[in-house]
Amino acid sequence: MANDSHEKDTQSSSFRDKILRDLEEIKRQSDSKRPTGSLTTDENIAEGHSEQATTQPRVSIKLPLVADEESGSLVTRFSGDTEQEEPEKVVPAEIQDSPEQASEMAQHSSTPFDEVPVATAVVVLDEASAEPDDLTETLAIHKHSIRDRLQKAEAPRAELEDTIITPTPKQQTTNREAATRRRHRQRRKQDSIAKRIVKVVVSLVLLLLVVTAVTGYLYLKSSLEPVNAQATENIQVEIPEGSSTKEIARILEGSNLIKNATVFNYYAKLKSYNNFQSGFYNLNQSMSVDELAKILQEGGTATAQDPISGKILVVEGSTINQIAQAVTKNVYKNSKDEKTPFTADDFLATVKNEEFINKMVAAYPRLLSTLPAADSGATYRLEGYLFPATYDYKPDTTMEGLVELMIAAMDERLQPYYDQLAAKGLDVNQLLTLASLVEKEGATDADRRTIAGVFYNRLNTGMPLQSNIAILYAMGKLGEKTTLKEDAAIDTTINSPYNIYTNTGLMPGPVDSPSQAAIEATFAPNKTNYYYFVADVTTGTVYFAETGEEHEQNVEKYVNSKLNN
Repeated sequence: MANDSHEKDTQSSSFRDKILRDLEEIKRQSDSKRPTGSLTTDENIAEGHSEQATTQPRVSIKLPLVADEESGSLVTRFSGDTEQEEPEKVVPAEIQDSPEQASEMAQHSSTPFDEVPVATAVVVLDEASAEPDDLTETLAIHKHSIRDRLQKAEAPRAELEDTIITPTPKQQTTNREAATRRRHRQRRKQDSIAKRIVKVVVSLVLLLLVVTAVTGYLYLKSSLEPVNAQATENIQVEIPEGSSTKEIARILEGSNLIKNATVFNYYAKLKSYNNFQSGFYNLNQSMSVDELAKILQEGGTATAQDPISGKILVVEGSTINQIAQAVTKNVYKNSKDEKTPFTADDFLATVKNEEFINKMVAAYPRLLSTLPAADSGATYRLEGYLFPATYDYKPDTTMEGLVELMIAAMDERLQPYYDQLAAKGLDVNQLLTLASLVEKEGATDADRRTIAGVFYNRLNTGMPLQSNIAILYAMGKLGEKTTLKEDAAIDTTINSPYNIYTNTGLMPGPVDSPSQAAIEATFAPNKTNYYYFVADVTTGTVYFAETGEEHEQNVEKYVNSKLNN
């Protein structure tokens, strides 16, 4: 590009110099010939000077005309807009006569000078009329004007040619394709950004939902847990009669026993805890919502009671040895390892203490008047007389006081039967002894009533009761887990007052603490002709028989055949 520009500048400069030399030559010839000439424009020729132009010899040069900004008149120039019509090239007569000069002029005519679109002025050299001085002055004016205009026109033209490049059709197509690609890239970029924004928003929403769900779950879980798992002091509350679940929840929350009343209310409805009882309760902050709900369903006391320190659970069918272990465990706490202030040795020493037993006989004569004698062979005289239940203990509760609570509970449960036992030919010890066997032999209330009927049938005919429960007690294994083979291979010849295979009638006393259901089944048994029964070792179903032969078939079918598998 730089070489082309330099080449064009060189051509323009050569052409200008050539024109100036030609003008100087014309002037010189005019001076020598002293012709009369005039400078005319196209307008002068059109207005009537054509006659003079045709009669007098002249040389015409067409020059560009422009409006002079200072004088307002038309002057010649060599630059202008490229869109105007190309001016006609007029060669001086002297140059026309010279082929070499004409050829050189033709070469210069391809320079930017040819592209200058302007109106033209015609310089007419009239030998007859032109004055040399006037012509000289006119040519000098045009000489300077031409030089100035050329210099002014060529500078911006060169700059424009250097900076403006007209694209070819192929380049235009390429530019359009490039622009289209840029728009597509921009659109794809915008789409990608939009997609990323949508993904971020969706991710944030999902994260918010997950955080909310987890937070809600943890809050609900925390609300169901104890207020203070390490609390030891009890708090007494009163639940008025007719209180709704919502009102009870407010009372518990106000006593700082639960964390949230609303959670308690909805949780109670979800778990169908709708039978809360009124009364006074001694509760603890270490209790969970479930534990509180279960206690409130058991019923409170009519009057305010001293706060309790813990609870002891005596399971139905427990022996005194098993109760000795139970009194050491506080079931009032969440931890299974929570201990009470009592020991198993103290408990066993208390239930064997004759002084204590005599005091209890005096306090509960209807219950303990038929208690086994000290020389009856009973392992524990108070065996079976401690009612299975849950017992509260307080800071000032003693071991004797705890055992008395169990004796008092049995006395309370037997109150409905005392006046009717004599009519049945039974006393309290016989009732509880037989009930202790029924407790272990039967799993359902119906089975227990029928089993009690079988025992009565045997007693009435003088048949031994033949219950493995008594043999296991004599061996010290009752309540322990034994295999089927161990149970089938039990030693029925053991020398013990509890061996009711060899001894007829009842044992010296009960072998466990019977439940209320077992006592009721023994008191009111089913009347049948059955003398035998056996339980399926796999399903627990009890099969009864009237004869020994039928019973042996049941034993082979439901016991022996399955032991061999």
